[in-house]
Amino acid sequence: MGISRSISKKMRLIYISNARIPTEKAHGIHIMKMCEVLANPTEKVEVELVIPRRFNKIKENPFKYYGINSNFKIKKLPCLDLIPLDKYIGYLGLWTESVTFSFFLFWYLLFKRPDIIYIRDKFFLPFAFFRKNIIFEAHTFPKNFIFYLPFLKSLKGLVVITQKLKELFAERGISTDKILAAPDGVDIEMFDIHISMQEARKKLGLPQDKKIVLYTGHLYQWKGVDVLAEASRYLPENIEVYFVGGTEEDIKSYQILATRYRIHVIGHRSHSEIPFWLKAADVLILPNSGKEDISKYWTSPLKMFEYMAAEKPIVASDLPSIREVLNEENAVLVEPDNPTALAKGVEDILKNSKLSEKISKKAYVDVAENYTWLRRRKKIFEFFNL
Repeated sequence: MGISRSISKKMRLIYISNARIPTEKAHGIHIMKMCEVLANPTEKVEVELVIPRRFNKIKENPFKYYGINSNFKIKKLPCLDLIPLDKYIGYLGLWTESVTFSFFLFWYLLFKRPDIIYIRDKFFLPFAFFRKNIIFEAHTFPKNFIFYLPFLKSLKGLVVITQKLKELFAERGISTDKILAAPDGVDIEMFDIHISMQEARKKLGLPQDKKIVLYTGHLYQWKGVDVLAEASRYLPENIEVYFVGGTEEDIKSYQILATRYRIHVIGHRSHSEIPFWLKAADVLILPNSGKEDISKYWTSPLKMFEYMAAEKPIVASDLPSIREVLNEENAVLVEPDNPTALAKGVEDILKNSKLSEKISKKAYVDVAENYTWLRRRKKIFEFFNL
């Protein structure tokens, strides 16, 4: 299936996302890293990322913010960005922004002839009726699936991030020949930094005489961060729990919780700083909740692969989505939504240096062999014969 091309011809790929870039959210990392590896010059692929021109408090250059090569172009199209007014007008802000961006996107694409159009927003699926070279990357299963079904069938292909998502799309009429399950990935070199724990702690101003348990990422409820906060009550006094990441609103909420729990809420940090936080920690936590399908079946957390690349022991929730990558050989898996089980998992690692070393090394080997961004790119190109 797919488009064949001669070795000498340069492929033109347009990656479209209705996202604010840079963003403190994980999808920004995914978008930028995918564009970087898709634009690998040895494969002669010319990549252009098309995004809306939105209000953004983050003023840093996107390539610098994410610490990646500027080997692709970023094109910003106009839109009426009312999303900052969401607390007053609800979803009207998102819909207004999406519709106006789509309008300008339609006219922009009308004069473009890319070999591949890569999208990750279901809002743009109707474009598949007009272009047969669209690949859609799904990170969740869409609501109102019946509405989207004709467009999904018109796609060149579908990339999903878990096997469960592939099964769901296949069960509802999408040919498995069109669906590739490709988990997220990581830049090994970015996270396998040659710095000691002590040096990383000195750089970040962290205590040298404490055990540090770390969570990085957003503070959404389905991420299970409230369970980690509660688990801090069951940990010994010499263990400090740190949260790095989150939106301004969520950070404020958890800073209030910090008065009740033994946690430190650091707030958002640029992606290029995260490797130092991971190196500074004794244990890394992936406490996803089992109460929502997005967490239980659909997610492929970027932090999971970053944790593995940092070669530090991981305690994670025992969920089907997580088990697609982690197991008893490369992590300590615990019952989800159970603070005491999570605390015990942390203590088991800290009390058993052999276990800690064993699972850390196995996780690193697994991620290096199977879950790099370049390997993900190769899977996509081979599956769709690009």
